[in-house]
Amino acid sequence: MTVIINRDNTKKLYIQLLDIMKGKIENGEWAVDSQIPTEDDLCKMYEVSKATVRQAVAELVRSGYVLKQQGRGTFVCKRVISEELSMLTSFKELMLEAKVVFSTKVLAQTVLMPTDDLDLMLNIPEDMHVIYLKRLRFVGSEAILLQESYLPHHICPQLLQDDLEQNSLLEILEKKYQIMITKVQDFIEVTPVSASEGTLLGLEPGTSALLLEQRFFAGSQQIMYTRSLKRPERFRFFIERERKS
Repeated sequence: MTVIINRDNTKKLYIQLLDIMKGKIENGEWAVDSQIPTEDDLCKMYEVSKATVRQAVAELVRSGYVLKQQGRGTFVCKRVISEELSMLTSFKELMLEAKVVFSTKVLAQTVLMPTDDLDLMLNIPEDMHVIYLKRLRFVGSEAILLQESYLPHHICPQLLQDDLEQNSLLEILEKKYQIMITKVQDFIEVTPVSASEGTLLGLEPGTSALLLEQRFFAGSQQIMYTRSLKRPERFRFFIERERKS
């Protein structure tokens, strides 16, 4: 039975829809790894606008209930960080496995307009600029990891001038801009590489690679989205966190 949106309720429509969808995930009606209904289907099911659906789905993504896969749809995923756990106070940037020495080349350090729901994901107006960082990690002369990061421009505009080849992005955010990361959500899957990604990583287009998507939060606000694509046969992902005592 479909739960009806109550338009006499003072609660906003997207929050009502969000509560309904959370309930379906938490009671198992929408199982882990299953695809949720499309935007159009949700609009018809609950008689709401596409903007309402997009807001609700964006909140589900931010909360770790679902994951958007470009070209495929939106899928239910396990909660990545338990709400009962103490939050972490220090984070080391994504690296390859311990003791692997790598270098970084910055391919892009610029400003762009948000696309692909980045405005909703970062909770900014759709006409607000986003800082875009694209970096390639090397072990020796071999490209191992391609990393793209997106941040709202207004929170750290001078980041465009910072040295991201010799310094950690997360340390710069914390020490220079006093942006304290309080939560990180990690999503790992296998995905085919595009032609441009394959060229940078030395892989044929369509070759499977490991994809790590990370959502970084300062309080309740998501302040960075990072997409890291790694050659599957070389090394492992290594992520270190320190739990608050």
